Amino acid sequence: MADQPVDKKSTYKKLGARHKARRRAVDLLFEAEARDVDAADLLDERAELAARDQSVAPVHAYTRTLVEGVADDLDRVDGTIESYLQDWTLSRLPAVDRAILRIAVWELFHASDVPPVVAVDEAVELAKELSTDDSPSFLNGVLGQVVLVAPQVRAAAAATRAPRPEPEA
Repeated sequence: MADQPVDKKSTYKKLGARHKARRRAVDLLFEAEARDVDAADLLDERAELAARDQSVAPVHAYTRTLVEGVADDLDRVDGTIESYLQDWTLSRLPAVDRAILRIAVWELFHASDVPPVVAVDEAVELAKELSTDDSPSFLNGVLGQVVLVAPQVRAAAAATRAPRPEPEA
């Protein structure tokens, strides 16, 4: 039997659980925007459907974390993305790119267990799978700028959550 040529489409890449969770989160955010429904409500709807119907995949815990996180912090996430789009607006981007960017920015700001390089790489991979040929490099450029401010955003968030010491009498 002759060796088959190896090309990008025939090469199977084993995908991890978190990658699959991110992809499902992109799907849910995309669908919620297309249907003009709340993403967290759609997530709950899907979880209930999976509980009732064995043929529907259950919602991964990390998918829930991402969708709820993005939904809860959507204004700040979108504002951050907008501030790094040069000569573009968020509404002009393909909807799938918006969903991918929202997840990546949320991870950069809130997912302390996800190294920044992983958040960016995952976003680029999702763009390669789901979006246009130009999207991976475009998203990489935007996220490369967000990565620079992410440590400050995390530090500020941690400082506002930290309990303040009681003043001494």
